[in-house]
Parts: sequence; C-alpha cells; structure tokens
Amino acid sequence: MSFSNSSLAVFRQISPHKNTPRNQPIRKITIHHTAGVISIENLGFWFAQSAAQASSNYGVGNDGRIAVYVDERDRSWCSSNAANDNQAVTIEVSNSATGGNWPISERALAATIELCADICKRNNIDRLNYTGTVDGNLTRHDMFRATNCPGAFLGARLSTIADEVNRRLGKAVNSLHWLDIYGAIDVLHNKGVISTPAYWKANYNKLQYLDQLIINMARRLETQ
Repeated sequence: MSFSNSSLAVFRQISPHKNTPRNQPIRKITIHHTAGVISIENLGFWFAQSAAQASSNYGVGNDGRIAVYVDERDRSWCSSNAANDNQAVTIEVSNSATGGNWPISERALAATIELCADICKRNNIDRLNYTGTVDGNLTRHDMFRATNCPGAFLGARLSTIADEVNRRLGKAVNSLHWLDIYGAIDVLHNKGVISTPAYWKANYNKLQYLDQLIINMARRLETQ
C-alpha cells in the first residue's frame, strides 16, 4: 500500500497515539467535531499529550487552516472503532461556537470539503457516499459509540459535503444541494408535509438530528 499526505496541510505535529502502519487501504473518511473552538496548533498540542489517548489524521481550524497529526499511512485513534479507523482518514473540525447545534464556520466547511476531495483523489476513492450508516464511505463518530459527535450542525451537512466532493471528482450528484436546511423545509411545505415553515425554521435545532431528518425527507420527496 502506498500513502501520501495532503499538501493542503500548513501545520504538522505528529501524535504518538496511533498504530503504524494501518492494516487496510484507505476506503473511507470520518468527520468529527472538536466540541469547542480550537486552533490547529492547540489541537496538535493536545493530541501530543499522554493523557489524550486520541488523535486524528487531520484537523481543520475555525479559520479554515488544515493540520496533519497522524500520517495517512497510520491509523489514528479517533472513532472508537479500529475497523473503521484502519480504513478511514479521520478529520477533526473545530466548531465556531460552543454548545447549541455545535456550528462550524464557512471557512472550516469549505476547507473540509477541499480536504475530502484531495483525500479521495490521492487514494483512488471514486465517489464519496454518505448513507447515514456504516455502509457508506463517509462515516460519523456516533455510528460507533454513543456520542454527540459530529454535532447537529455538521451532521446535517454530511450529504452536502459528499455532494460537493463528488462534484470536484466529476461525478453526478443529486440536484438538491443546500448549505443549510431552509430549502428542505420549503420543499416539505410545498409538498404539504408541514404547514408552518417559519416555525420549523426557528425550531429545527432544538432536537438532535432533526435537521438531518428534514433534509432526508425532502430529498426523497423531490426525487419521487
């Protein structure tokens, strides 16, 4: 197996918390959130501490800068699942605020998309598929353990991230493409599923993963 790291990384601090080498080819990407606002330097410092017992292959700061903490040839300790992490390049994304739906900045989102596309190109991943299950090759931390990671905001955008990556890979994508869920709520209103779109737009983030459910429902209705 031949591996390389992304040239998009501008900072490098290798964590001791890893397995060298990974025992599987890279087939997946797993996106996490940091559960707080943190720079790529401070995240690297934390991953270097013996108390951390955790790491990721890459980190994306709130400012959109990218760091490498575990070389792609090695397995990071990130997703609470060795089988996943031996196949996945793991990415920790800084939040732009703490709590609530754990938002991330537009710069961090754009950098994450760019990094995912680069990972796919270098590792011959033909298409990034987010299915909402471990069967897809874009996975989430909460698929493997009881956790709020990657947070409601980022979790609701994994389909969008996959679509944007696939566009960059030259693949056909679903014509429904939103950076937020307001378009999805409008679709459900137009289809007669909900009668008060303003209420849903004001309250969708009060229940964990409700925004992802709304988006998935709208996608299915629009393609029927």
